[in-house]
Amino acid sequence: MIWLLSLHIMALSIWSAGALYVPAVLAGAGKEVNEFSRTPIGQDSIPRFVYTHIATPAALIAIIAGSLVFLVNNSIEFWLIAKLTLVAMLAAAHACMGLLIIRVERQQFKFVSALSWIFIVFLLIILTLIIWLVLAKPGVPEVLPWSL
Repeated sequence: MIWLLSLHIMALSIWSAGALYVPAVLAGAGKEVNEFSRTPIGQDSIPRFVYTHIATPAALIAIIAGSLVFLVNNSIEFWLIAKLTLVAMLAAAHACMGLLIIRVERQQFKFVSALSWIFIVFLLIILTLIIWLVLAKPGVPEVLPWSL
């Protein structure tokens, strides 16, 4: 059980780092194009490489390991459901980041910098909320009309 939780935390750390790195690189895309900023033929760009070879596999490992931890513990609590909701939002943002990479590779630089900064802020908020939920493990708020 502890090795599964450790795998989940390590993969989540790598996923988070990759997810924050890609929009940071894309925020500077298109400002100054020179011969060094062009991707060689047959090679992936740095953001695409990080996205496809580092962040996405780490995301899959984090989600699978987290799901296994969830199944092994066999617990359904409010904080866990809230965390899973935030992870779904994180996965959706990850998919949208792939669209932003495609946009940069097609040299459609309009709003790329602004969208990249929005991604960074959104990811930081989501990751902070996930960490808070895991550490605080809050109960069901009294304002909700149901209980788990």
